[in-house]
Formats: sequence, structure tokens, C-alpha cells
Amino acid sequence: MPRIFLMLGAINAFLCVAFGAFGAHSLKQMISIEMLAVYQTGVQYHFYHSLGLIIVGLVLLHIPKSKPVQLSGWLMLGGIVLFSVSLYALSITGIRILGVITPFGGVAFLSAWLLLAYGVKNTK
Repeated sequence: MPRIFLMLGAINAFLCVAFGAFGAHSLKQMISIEMLAVYQTGVQYHFYHSLGLIIVGLVLLHIPKSKPVQLSGWLMLGGIVLFSVSLYALSITGIRILGVITPFGGVAFLSAWLLLAYGVKNTK
């Protein structure tokens, strides 16, 4: 399980760099400054949680059977999809209803960090 989260973290970090570069070099000529800021927020949180996935993988190297830590990683990944991907889609398409999805990703991120703390604290 640690390798899965380390790999997912590395792949997502790669995607953050690619999406960030795309936003900086291509999107800025295609979308409004307001929507570019929305897009960059998606990239920023995507990157934070890519690092979070790597942290989960490293923690699982030490406490591999921790279900809360494992769930934390899956929630981070789900949060990336719900939060960051919804912001990418919103900023590129302008379909505002996509913003309804974003808070669910935020809750997933918050839950993930709490579960990570809980899993580390309650490991024997």
C-alpha cells in the first residue's frame, strides 16, 4: 500500500507541474484573469495534496496496517478529483454549476488530514 500512495503522489505532482505550465503559458490567453485564478487555485491544492499522498506513503512504510492512514490517502486522491479537477473544468468551460462539486473535495481534504493525524497518534 505505501508504494501505491508514493506512486500516486509522484504522478499527481507531475500532473501539477504540467497543468501549472499549461495554465501559465496557454490558458492565460484563452480565459479571463478571474478564471485563471480559479485554475491556479486548483493547481495549488492539487500540488499540496500530491505531497500529502507522498506523506501518506511514507507514513505507511512505518505503520503499514493503519486503516485511518490508508483512508486518508484515498480521501486526498478523491479530494484532488473533486476539488482541483472541478476547478480546472469550471475555469476552462465557464460552467459555474461545477463549483457545486468543489466543496466536497474540500471536505475530503480536511477529513484526510484529520485521519492522517488520528492514524499516526493511535498507532501502537
